[in-house]
Amino acid sequence: MNELEIKLIDSLARINFIFQNEELYTECIKNFEGFSILGKNMGPFEKGKKYKMKLFEAAPLITNNVLMVSANEKCDNFDVQRYAIAERDDIKLHKMEHNLFLNKVKEFKKFMEKSVKEGEKPPDFLKNYDSYLLNIIESRLLKLLRLSKSEISLNEEQRLTKSEYILYKQISKLIKTWKGFFLAT
Repeated sequence: MNELEIKLIDSLARINFIFQNEELYTECIKNFEGFSILGKNMGPFEKGKKYKMKLFEAAPLITNNVLMVSANEKCDNFDVQRYAIAERDDIKLHKMEHNLFLNKVKEFKKFMEKSVKEGEKPPDFLKNYDSYLLNIIESRLLKLLRLSKSEISLNEEQRLTKSEYILYKQISKLIKTWKGFFLAT
């Protein structure tokens, strides 16, 4: 791996870490006394109650069927499909609902995999999720490449997710260097 790839992977991992520290709403699906880890108490959790907590704290509880993501926070194959269609149908890069949206889709895929593995959802839901996610990434990448050929406006910059902005900066710099090499006398 070259230095550019390492920097990009490191930046993307940092952004994902930031997303994992975002708070989300969950709902308890079964009573749980809770536990303590590194001096922090988690729980007790009462069935039917809603809890706001960081994703990294909620994820193991979701995985172990104590909590579920609240309906207003969910990101399933139908949500991903809606965004994929919106991206496909609009030639311009539009602003996502959240500047860490791609990280949300990446992290919530784990919950979709769990639902399919446990038989709560059919395997086609996960296949569709993956397909729509790929469509979103491909569509946005093409738009990002177009933008990278020139300076972007503040309005265009605000439409980028955090990870897209990092990629844009690196691609833009490489394109300028490449063009400059051939255009220099």
